[in-house]
Amino acid sequence: MKNSLVAGIRRVEHAVADESNTIDFLGEALRVYSTPSMVHDIEYACWRLIGEHLDPGETSLGVHVAVDHLGATPIGHRVEIAVTVRAVEGRKVTLDAEVRDAAEVVGRGTHARVVTQVERLRPRVGSKRERLEAAGGGSN
Repeated sequence: MKNSLVAGIRRVEHAVADESNTIDFLGEALRVYSTPSMVHDIEYACWRLIGEHLDPGETSLGVHVAVDHLGATPIGHRVEIAVTVRAVEGRKVTLDAEVRDAAEVVGRGTHARVVTQVERLRPRVGSKRERLEAAGGGSN
């Protein structure tokens, strides 16, 4: 992890509400940017921001997310996802997120991630896979 990963650094990304990231259960007239898509977009913006400040072989993993979806963004409209590092405590990075469309703030939340070595994940995931298969928890 580089010394540049500090509180206050920020990243802004954009997304357009389209068929892939809107709800459909209220009919076409009420297709709006979905909460799961908002969480996804926040998480990936945070991952990319942190990634700019990591050493080769490092990545970050999400460990907590809390998001309030405050307003509806209709299909065809753009949202801005702004994420800011609030704190870096050892390997844990806490970020604040704000999502807005052209009219208002439509989401706000926090996300925590932990920086780790990619190679440390391989044996842990392999071991978990073996335990799940032994317990009959296959992936069918």
